[in-house]
Amino acid sequence: MFSKMREDIRSVLKSDPAATSGLQVALLYSGLHAIWAYRLAHALHRRGFHFIARGISQTARWMTGVEIHPAAVIGRRFFIDHGMGIIVGETAIIGDDVLLYQGVTLGGTGKESGKRHPTLGDRVVVGAGAKVLGNITIGSDTRIGANSVVLSSVPAHSTVVGIPGRVVRRRKGDENDALSHQNLPDPTMDLLQQLARRIEALEQRGSKAPARKKKG
Repeated sequence: MFSKMREDIRSVLKSDPAATSGLQVALLYSGLHAIWAYRLAHALHRRGFHFIARGISQTARWMTGVEIHPAAVIGRRFFIDHGMGIIVGETAIIGDDVLLYQGVTLGGTGKESGKRHPTLGDRVVVGAGAKVLGNITIGSDTRIGANSVVLSSVPAHSTVVGIPGRVVRRRKGDENDALSHQNLPDPTMDLLQQLARRIEALEQRGSKAPARKKKG
């Protein structure tokens, strides 16, 4: 258990440039506290202590602003950056080295039973305010832009933006870049610019056309 805690601290130090020491991370990072509370709750949930596990989960939610269901399955080196308002549903599965920013929801879509929450592969980054909903799979090394709403599965090495989320870029397999929002494509603006250029071309064509002579 202590080896995993040290690993979690090292993950924060690696991912967050504001983290200056392991002691600071261990004592002051609420996202890390939420993860540690989840690991305890998950271990109790697996042993059948569901009520106690849920009690720990709700206490952690009250203290950190992060709600992780004890039944969710989360891999190693999971990092929550500025973890207020994050929700991870009961049947969610999260791979290794995943990063969630504030306001992310890994939720369901309705009252269906069984697997109803997302599965995130390894090294997935989900931007602030994004919602990933339903029994869908987000492939490894995918980046999801801030405030996107993802409702369908996404292949690995993708960049997803928009409502609903659309794949706007397929990254190379050896790329390991962070989620740089200033560099994300804007498909809506691209479409508007294409329409503007098309209208301008039509206007220029119309102005060059010879004027029709009036009859009579």
